[in-house]
Amino acid sequence: MELWLAVCSGLAALLVAAWAVRMLNWAFWEPRRLDRALRSQGLKGSSYRPISGDLKDFVRLTEEARGKPMPFSHAIFPRVSPFLKRAADAHGKENKVTFHWMGPNPRATITDPDQIREVLANKTGEIGKANTNYLAKYVVIGRMLPAFSACCDELVNRWDEMAAKGEEIDVSVELQSFTGDVISRSAFGSNFEEGRKIFQLQDEQAMLVARGLPYAHIPGFRFLPTRINTRMKAIDIEVKGILLSIIKKREESMKLGAAKNDDLLGLLLESNLQHLQEHGNAGMTTDEVVDECKLFYFAGQETTSLLLTWTMVVLSMHQDWQERAREEVLQAFGKEKPTFDGLSHLKTVTMILYEVLRLYPPAIGMNRQVFKSTKIGDVVYPPGVLLFLSILQVHHDPDFWGKDVDEFKPERFADGMYKASEKNAFFPFGGGHRVCIGQNFALLEAKLALCLILQRFSFDLSPSYTHAPAIVLTLKPQHGAPIRLRRI
Repeated sequence: MELWLAVCSGLAALLVAAWAVRMLNWAFWEPRRLDRALRSQGLKGSSYRPISGDLKDFVRLTEEARGKPMPFSHAIFPRVSPFLKRAADAHGKENKVTFHWMGPNPRATITDPDQIREVLANKTGEIGKANTNYLAKYVVIGRMLPAFSACCDELVNRWDEMAAKGEEIDVSVELQSFTGDVISRSAFGSNFEEGRKIFQLQDEQAMLVARGLPYAHIPGFRFLPTRINTRMKAIDIEVKGILLSIIKKREESMKLGAAKNDDLLGLLLESNLQHLQEHGNAGMTTDEVVDECKLFYFAGQETTSLLLTWTMVVLSMHQDWQERAREEVLQAFGKEKPTFDGLSHLKTVTMILYEVLRLYPPAIGMNRQVFKSTKIGDVVYPPGVLLFLSILQVHHDPDFWGKDVDEFKPERFADGMYKASEKNAFFPFGGGHRVCIGQNFALLEAKLALCLILQRFSFDLSPSYTHAPAIVLTLKPQHGAPIRLRRI
């Protein structure tokens, strides 16, 4: 018995010692090694503080910034990313790569366009998150115009009734509902109730993810049965269940020959079936189809609703450009329904949308993780380093856009997006093989909706509007976007 107790005690001591060594490595030794590796190559960054790193400062500065509105200005970078603004001021704006600490992990902030493209074009597997977006192959825009048009008609008709009553409209809420309906009809053919439930759940999920970010560096935190983690798991299960039901119904209809493959899901499943017949195995599993559907719901809905929301806010601030856009739309279509070909020839509207995407990109940056030693620019990043591609920072950098960088000037894009800045510093949808899955989808939807709105209404900001861009995973108006509409 004594021998058994001694053996158990020895094993317990070994386990405790092994755990202690692992924790010391995670909290002290590995961060110091990574710190030396980055500084030895000339990178500047904050000093490492054990375990928490810069997270406390990050949260404090963000909360302080969110606690007060800003003037009617497009110089939003200091409010949206106060921590990165402080880092840029501390380490010199000429340094396009600096680093800070997300817990025990160094995160390099990259603001050089060429290096951002290197990361986005990386297909070697050295940098994490190299996921292939199957649905990107099936965004057949022309087939979706009728669904777009039907949803737009419902939107402007509802707004017409509200405008007649003199009601203010929070376009951020209205447009989120609108884009969710568009996704449901044109992408997956589900009815509105199923689609509305999915985007409500996805929106709640985004809020929960944002609340959990300060704890993300803690090993195993996402497995703890906290209220946030429990709810996130429940949402994931519910969304998956809804999508599985939609997919199952579609597959059964396809087997009976009753399904029309004129939406994204139909095209995707048809291609998968063809792959199965030709090669003996399906190109995607059901779980992969579900994951792609979830991605498209979030990317397609968020990108378009935020682009339209900020466009209406900005055009309310700049009535001259609102009138120029309306003149172009009326000259092209009169009061008739816009056509697919006509939408592609709207130069002023396109310039406006690009400039809004520059000033208010839906995603202010992209995260990657280095798994193997990877050279980007002149720096070799060891495994364990996080990379943050700071899109908002690049879009507001006078080195690339000039001294008027924070002014709304759609004419920058008169010769297209590639000639609008030095070093082609425009990344509204990512780049390389990771171009946002909903890029063409979002732009066409935004153009069509904006055209119909401009044909029917003039608009300005409500006196209750507070200019407060803020991050909740994506860039949103913190207090909504109340707009006053007038029928024309």
